[in-house]
Amino acid sequence: MTDTTAATWLTQEAYDRLSAELEDLKGPRRDEITQRIAAARDEGDLKENGGYHAAREEQAKNEARIRELEAKLRTVQIGTPPDDGVVEPGMVVTAVVAGDEEVFLLGSREMAGTTGIQVFSPTSPLGASIHGKSVGDTTSYAAPNGREIEVTIVAAKPFEG
Repeated sequence: MTDTTAATWLTQEAYDRLSAELEDLKGPRRDEITQRIAAARDEGDLKENGGYHAAREEQAKNEARIRELEAKLRTVQIGTPPDDGVVEPGMVVTAVVAGDEEVFLLGSREMAGTTGIQVFSPTSPLGASIHGKSVGDTTSYAAPNGREIEVTIVAAKPFEG
């Protein structure tokens, strides 16, 4: 079984989307960038060649995203966490945060565009403070301004898409 603290929790839809993005970056996108670099190199003087430098920068960004996706997909956990009221990745959490009730998904930022619900990473200050807590627990975390923010867990249910 995968350790959920190290794993990236994703829905099947998000996993499929990231897998497709990775294949595109490693295949057609990588080939297109390589061709642009070769064409720019053929123009001559590389020191003054803006197209060459732009293509090399794009290549570096592409390769970084490939490494990021490969690492993420290597430690992915797909499916639904147990409905046991314990906050962990893949749970929709209802919590009173600094006096206001909020509902959000504890999960990867890769989920943010596909869920229709606010997503907090398990490694964010809020996410880290509530990870492993149960319904009824109260905890706190330090906001970027240094203020302690109190959080009470009201509900934690598996995300169902």
